[in-house]
Amino acid sequence: MKNNILLSLFSGLLLWIAWPPTAFTPGLLFIGLVPMLIVMENIISSNGVKRGKKLFWTTFAGFFVWNTLSIWWVYNSLKTVGPLVAIPITLVPYSLGPLLMSSACWLYYRLRLVTVRNIALAGLVCFWIGYEYLHQTWDLNFPWMTLGNGFAISHQWVQWYEYTGVYGGTLWIWLTNIFAFLIYISLREAQPKTYRTKMVAAFVITLILPLGLSLYRYYTYEELPDPSNIVVAQPNIDPYAKSSTVPAGQQLTILTHLSDSLAQPNTEYFIWPETAIAENVDEDKLQGSAYYAQIKQFLGKYKNANVLTGAETYKIYPDDHTPTASKMPGSSQYYDAFNTALNIENSAKVQVYHKSKLVPGAEMIPFSAAMSFLKPAFEHLGGATGSYGSQKEAGVFYAQSGIGVDPVICYESIWGDYVAQSVRKGAQFIAIITNDGWWENTSGKDQHLDYAKLRAIENRRWVCRSANTGISAFINQRGDVVKSTGWWVPTAIKQDINLNTDLTFYSRFGDYLPKLTNVLGLLALAWLLVTAWRQRRAVG
Repeated sequence: MKNNILLSLFSGLLLWIAWPPTAFTPGLLFIGLVPMLIVMENIISSNGVKRGKKLFWTTFAGFFVWNTLSIWWVYNSLKTVGPLVAIPITLVPYSLGPLLMSSACWLYYRLRLVTVRNIALAGLVCFWIGYEYLHQTWDLNFPWMTLGNGFAISHQWVQWYEYTGVYGGTLWIWLTNIFAFLIYISLREAQPKTYRTKMVAAFVITLILPLGLSLYRYYTYEELPDPSNIVVAQPNIDPYAKSSTVPAGQQLTILTHLSDSLAQPNTEYFIWPETAIAENVDEDKLQGSAYYAQIKQFLGKYKNANVLTGAETYKIYPDDHTPTASKMPGSSQYYDAFNTALNIENSAKVQVYHKSKLVPGAEMIPFSAAMSFLKPAFEHLGGATGSYGSQKEAGVFYAQSGIGVDPVICYESIWGDYVAQSVRKGAQFIAIITNDGWWENTSGKDQHLDYAKLRAIENRRWVCRSANTGISAFINQRGDVVKSTGWWVPTAIKQDINLNTDLTFYSRFGDYLPKLTNVLGLLALAWLLVTAWRQRRAVG
């Protein structure tokens, strides 16, 4: 038992060392799960009782180490509630993913009881991808640790994400680990040399072929010229001072000065970070606000330009006709608050996008629809009764010149399929606006930037990233960071990017791969249930 725990922890450490933003180590992803597979094999082949329970908690230990060491910075965003109080709260994101991972492993164990090893291993891959897909679609979503994200630091290896998205990376990692595991098993069980040779060949081909194709694509890919001049501003406003000590008008002044420092007569977009307009603005009166007037005055010098900016906005309703609406204190009216992106141009037109992928706990109450019966009680107590408002579909902003841009707000940038929806609707480049200052100077901000490279590859679109405190960047269609800022400095950068209207296979079809494996996983699960029912019936 002790050796199994050590192997599980070793697997977790290997995966952590391989994880972004650590450079030069992503190759460990190809073998990092082998110790975990050995642990499961040891427990399955043992004669002990409660093997399923042992397998679940032993694998959980390793996955917990991997997750916690990779996303420890989550604590920094929560410690304002109190250093000690934040500890049990952070255990939720640290533990939830590993619990789901171990559930996939437990299903593999159950499948091994009714079928041969190789079929069960195929089932394990389906169960794992099923967990990853669940963790990006349910109310407790946190797809940060999807295995395919692990190649974000070595994006040259996964240029074929334009066909598969990150789930192709998850599949690649599992296949190489499984073949390496089967090589080990063939030695431990003294299997025929011909079988071992086949496994070695399968491992080498599975590793080298996708890598070779990707490198060829990387070095031969050429962008079609269609230039557009973009300026990205990084105001470096302390996130804890944005809504308190630094007036919203002063923050906009900082942004306009930074943008002016690099602007050209042909600049088409100025991109400002999430919640750059830091004071709540009524969307129905937006064009009458002082902040709107300040931005319009700035744009007057750049006739063809647009400002894409983050904002905090709200809408007032006569009743609670949205699930997230809260009652206004001392009034019969209701309101929704939004984390918003605005597109402001040299006309009366203002385009609005409401963040859709909300952070569980911080921006939305998980499973609030199921708890809606408690809403009148919360209203009676005078508290907020819902989450931030949101919109259901991805959006696209269009400039007067016809340029389409995908407004992506912070957390949304880790959803490949969601970004692809905007590209299908006509987005020619991707604008990510974010505020990573909550995490402080940790690996969190670096991982967030690295993941943006994968969105560029999947859709073959430039990514223009404006981060309040850094790191802001321009990323080309191959996923290269061609220009970036420092951390915690007020600055601006500009770049002539190439717009693109072509759709990749992934842009067209999105997350087809997990949907396919989910069908196979559900069939395997149904097989398990039918088998269990037959066994009970036979005993009865």
